[in-house]
Amino acid sequence: MGGQKVPFTPGRVDKRSGAECPLWEGATHKDGRLPGADCGSPDKTATHLRYIFNRMGFDDKEIVLLSGAHGLGACHTDRSGFWGPWTRAPTTISNEYYRELLENTWTLKKTHKGKPWTGPMQFEDPTGELMMLPSDIVLTQDKSFRKWVEVYAKDDAMFQKDFAATVGKLFSLGHS
Repeated sequence: MGGQKVPFTPGRVDKRSGAECPLWEGATHKDGRLPGADCGSPDKTATHLRYIFNRMGFDDKEIVLLSGAHGLGACHTDRSGFWGPWTRAPTTISNEYYRELLENTWTLKKTHKGKPWTGPMQFEDPTGELMMLPSDIVLTQDKSFRKWVEVYAKDDAMFQKDFAATVGKLFSLGHS
């Protein structure tokens, strides 16, 4: 995938059951460790991102960095309800995710393969080939998040370095 080496130590301490994992009522993932993609408004979605990641010790800069992982892979309707990749290079780690967020035009998805879109709210680029979740778009709407999106959109080397360190921090917490 490219990028820098991520610090990683194999093994983690697991809980005896999912009942011991913290929950948040609005979380779309049943264990509450991953943020939901949309909490109904940009303010609520930004608050939710902070709630999920602040309790693990991540600040706004690190939330933006971890969101950069969306540059890898794609959403699949049969798994999440959402559809599509975030970037045109979904197997390579780079700052393209941030560049797409800032440089592309994002509108609400209304159709899919010639039919009305019936999935959850998401955004698409003018080609309909790329997507962003509401939790991605909020990174450009929230002032504190946006400043970091702008930094990483301009500097891939800084993104690579900071991303590796932040993902390493996440792995060391056992929240992966």
